[in-house]
Amino acid sequence: MAPSPVEVVPYRPEYRAHFERLNRQWIEKDFRIEGSDAASFADPHGVFVAPGGEVFFALVDGQVLGTCALKREDAETFELCKMAVAPEARGRDLGDALMRAALATARERGAKRMVLVTNSALGPALGLYRKHGFVTTREGPEIARETGYSRADVEMAVTL
Repeated sequence: MAPSPVEVVPYRPEYRAHFERLNRQWIEKDFRIEGSDAASFADPHGVFVAPGGEVFFALVDGQVLGTCALKREDAETFELCKMAVAPEARGRDLGDALMRAALATARERGAKRMVLVTNSALGPALGLYRKHGFVTTREGPEIARETGYSRADVEMAVTL
């Protein structure tokens, strides 16, 4: 039997708790929740959607199994934020589906570039980003100081 298809949908208020749940799972596994994490969990619409970005949810059979956010940086740049897939759903292309939605939306909204920050220990995430054209632009502890995320030590970008 073929696996159920992945449906990617934009922000819906009823999915807000899933945004927090999915992101807490990966952050708390190896890192700690920081102030800007908590702020985005409390109001993903206000942090991402209202200023011109988006929050996406990946659903399989109506179950929310993945999420990511786009934050508008400027007229030509979006930041990819808070990419998370439930542990039980990894390997089922949800990350790819979310990434395709994020890249398509950024292009539709006139962006020329997408950036992200991540951690060098997150091998599967780095692989996903590279698969979709992201290249490392900087590495090092200064990224954590500049972004306010103590876990950030890699910056990546893709031209759209």
